[in-house]
Amino acid sequence: MSFLKKTMALIAVSLFFTGILFSAEYELKVLHTNDHHGHPIAFYDYPSDGQGGLAARATYVAQMRASNKNVLVLDAGDFNTGRPESTFFKAEPDILGYNYIGYDALSMGNHEFDNDWASMQKQIADSKFPWINANIKKNGSTLDNVKPYIIKEYNGFKVAVFGLLTKETVETGNPDYVKGLTFEDEVATAKKLVPELRKKADIVIALVHMGLYDNDLEGSRKLAANVPGIDLIIDGHSHTMIKEPVVVKGIPIVQARHWGLYMGNGTLKIKDGKVVSFNWQLDPINVKNKEGFVGTEYKEDQVLLGKLAPFNEKVTAVLSEVIGTATDVFLNDNTRKEETAIGDIVSDSQEWFMEKMGMDVDFAFQNGGGIRATLPAGTIQKQTVYEILPFDNSIAVITLTGNDVIALFDKAATNIGAGSMPQVSKGVKVTINAETKKVEKLTIDGKPVDPVKNYKIATNSYLAAGGDGYSVFKNGTNYYDSSLMQRDAFIDYVIFLGGKISPKTDGRITIK
Repeated sequence: MSFLKKTMALIAVSLFFTGILFSAEYELKVLHTNDHHGHPIAFYDYPSDGQGGLAARATYVAQMRASNKNVLVLDAGDFNTGRPESTFFKAEPDILGYNYIGYDALSMGNHEFDNDWASMQKQIADSKFPWINANIKKNGSTLDNVKPYIIKEYNGFKVAVFGLLTKETVETGNPDYVKGLTFEDEVATAKKLVPELRKKADIVIALVHMGLYDNDLEGSRKLAANVPGIDLIIDGHSHTMIKEPVVVKGIPIVQARHWGLYMGNGTLKIKDGKVVSFNWQLDPINVKNKEGFVGTEYKEDQVLLGKLAPFNEKVTAVLSEVIGTATDVFLNDNTRKEETAIGDIVSDSQEWFMEKMGMDVDFAFQNGGGIRATLPAGTIQKQTVYEILPFDNSIAVITLTGNDVIALFDKAATNIGAGSMPQVSKGVKVTINAETKKVEKLTIDGKPVDPVKNYKIATNSYLAAGGDGYSVFKNGTNYYDSSLMQRDAFIDYVIFLGGKISPKTDGRITIK
């Protein structure tokens, strides 16, 4: 055979095997969580104890890794702020658990700004996984020690994962800690970044904390509707429970509820450098109903459980004290949608505490999203109160004019279903039209609000600083911070009531 013929034969063989290589099909298992909110140890969630927890999650992930060659483990943010064994230690046990599980990346959520800058930097340093975000800027650059994206290389393909955080964080983040930061438009950031990533990787995943809502004009739907080239959007922020991916312009969006009670389980099949199919399901992690476990029961990883135990023991020693009894459950399920018994008593405790201090308060105003758990029936331990009110917010009093009070409730009327949905103390009567998002009637102690009168309002320090979009509080005068955490006021209020409380509402907020 001539040299030319041998060369041509070798080229043909090479092209043949190259064709086989490029036509090979690969599989990537993508596991994801969001809105973990400081739940490192199995916990009570109505109606059962012993749900979730990082030790059970570790077992689940280990089983997935044992049966799948390519596994990617991601979290879509709001890692911080929840149960006392996390909050007391600035999420140290949660980071320990995520390191043990072997997370590949965390996309920053708005509650990553619940702690000061030094605390955040320590959390990042302690994390063996990268924190990612592409649209938060400090002095024109990405945040210190935070990457805009990561590239993961597997045998036969590469995956790019980039992070985005809702620009609303400028309003919903702790004002003291987001000061000086710029939250750039999520869509504009992605439009610039995605083409760059498509040159570097076969698969592009958006790991975002934007919220999964009902229209294409906000949250992760807006991202999918306006930015082509993304293969998968993994979302957080809205704590949404879905049964199947939401698909917008061919891009699947997934979310895994919250608190580690579920883990998203997706399978991407990749051929010739492109996704050819995506299958997804939501796997419960030791979720229980009244009949028992929903789905598989995962035995807790004993090594990780041992590492977490000291945090739980320290908290238990402090917070195991019983302060009273609830005659029935104070459900938190609808606190972002309507008046609830838990919202009423939290608001009443704030007004009561400030009046006990000698301040004549007209009413208390609380954001529903600041109440994070159900109060079960039976004995009430201090620890339970810390779960209900996990944020380190003190009670403050601020004076607003009647005009600003009207503006405050006008803003509240637009927030039904959001964390900024109001809960108020006794004496307030407000009627909101859910369709028009307008206040139809508002009285304080049975009287219409006087536009020129001054009103003293008890609220948490987060709202007083303009948090959750309530910038009208910045118009206030005579600001006074009690320096007492609102959960401690709640504890004192329960004791003041004789230690026995019953869930009830009295028509403070009417939604039409």
